[in-house]
Amino acid sequence: MGNAIGLYIRLSSEDNKVGSYSIENQKRALHQYVDTRDWSAEMEVLEFVDNGYSGTNFERPAVQELLGLVQEGKICCIIVKDFTRFGRNSIEVGYFMEMVFPLYGVRFISINDEFDSAQLHGDTGGINVAFKYLISEFYSRDLSQKYTSAKYVKFRRGEYQSRICPYGYQKSADGRMEPDPETAENVKFLFELAAAGKNTTDIIKALYDRRVPTPGEYKASRGQCYHDISRAHGIWQRSTILDILHDERYTGTYIIGKRRRVEIGSNHEQMKEESEWIKIPDHHPALISKELFSQVQTAIRHVKSEKKKVAKYPLKGKVFCGCCFHGMQRIGKKTYRFACTHSKVNESAPCHGLTISEQDLENLLFEILNKQAQAILNLPDLSRAGRLDAELAKQTEYDRQIEGYLDQKRLLYERFLLKQISLEDYTSQKTTVDRELERLRELHTTLKARTMQMQIDEKTKSARRKLAQEVVETGKLTAGLVDSLIDKVYVYPGDQVEILWKMKDFCMEVE
Repeated sequence: MGNAIGLYIRLSSEDNKVGSYSIENQKRALHQYVDTRDWSAEMEVLEFVDNGYSGTNFERPAVQELLGLVQEGKICCIIVKDFTRFGRNSIEVGYFMEMVFPLYGVRFISINDEFDSAQLHGDTGGINVAFKYLISEFYSRDLSQKYTSAKYVKFRRGEYQSRICPYGYQKSADGRMEPDPETAENVKFLFELAAAGKNTTDIIKALYDRRVPTPGEYKASRGQCYHDISRAHGIWQRSTILDILHDERYTGTYIIGKRRRVEIGSNHEQMKEESEWIKIPDHHPALISKELFSQVQTAIRHVKSEKKKVAKYPLKGKVFCGCCFHGMQRIGKKTYRFACTHSKVNESAPCHGLTISEQDLENLLFEILNKQAQAILNLPDLSRAGRLDAELAKQTEYDRQIEGYLDQKRLLYERFLLKQISLEDYTSQKTTVDRELERLRELHTTLKARTMQMQIDEKTKSARRKLAQEVVETGKLTAGLVDSLIDKVYVYPGDQVEILWKMKDFCMEVE
């Protein structure tokens, strides 16, 4: 068992207003408690702090780390200031209190509730503890609803400010949104191009020619590395441009309350209907006029094509450019090809104009798969099924022998209690039995690990041969084969192709 004490501290956003719940106060109370206990003198004391996390669920990094150490047997005691710090969900907390902690021999102490599981002798606190948790859970829900109501009042007054500004804006000294002198003109330029009838490809080309950094690159240049910009190369994404062109906030209208939580305490959100959004006109300086915004929306709707059926083809989502690592777009009408459209605006890029025929690529990949499949099927069947059966039989025999020695131990103890054998004989014979038990258990553990690996190997070989047989019988590339065997296909200039296998064993034996 572990010899460490885990001090768990939690502060939610709602608790920030309550001084007694502060991180410092909780730490002070927990350390004072530990320092006054003789039994903790030689123990290591570890702190686990979740700052800004709700207690209605256990999706918290520090509590997950603490529970992980409990499972590893490194924690022998958990101390909290009160029950609500550990959690407010009575069902989940009850599971840990009644099932997990007793199983791992972990002592649980709540200072303010005068609760110590070591003093309950196997009990879990009874109805008093249950009521405390139920009250905490109802309190949490009530507090969350009041907090949400107060926040929405601030929304409607225009007092609430998001921490992140949209591209083109920055935070002013008083925390409100103001135009960013470095990017505001780019937003205006975008809207002017769209109003002039330019499509997204034209806009991407214009921005690239002007060497306008993407929003992600711009933020990274200011130390805000929120996004992976390794594949950007100064080329804007179509989705980014459309998001900006649809954003009404550039007219000075602040929009908030677009999403709702699925349930209290959950991190999952869903989008509301636009009629439910809170819109505050003239909230901040506008970058474009309402007339220009309306004109652009009309232009976008005019050029937007009708929603087509989603095309289904074997290599969907699998083909990537080997130079810029972006997904290659499938284009064409009767015959299709994959093209790297990301580098379309950069004529000096090595993948500029890179295309490959879909049929040629499918034929090439199937030829490779077919060769792999033929090689696998031609390998001698070295199935170890017979050996596996023998090993499993041996494992059963070890189980029988172990159970026999355990019976011997029980009989020895009964004979000792009945004074049929002396203490000296009992100790001597028990030592012999224990030694043999330990030997058998070690052999059993080693054998079990070996048989498990053999079972995994047999399943892998069987699955590989089954897929190889499917490749040969199908005679062409199918979506099922691609999903089972191929993770990605990288295409390079000169019709060079690299395959990232999903089932690596499918090609390893052939090599």
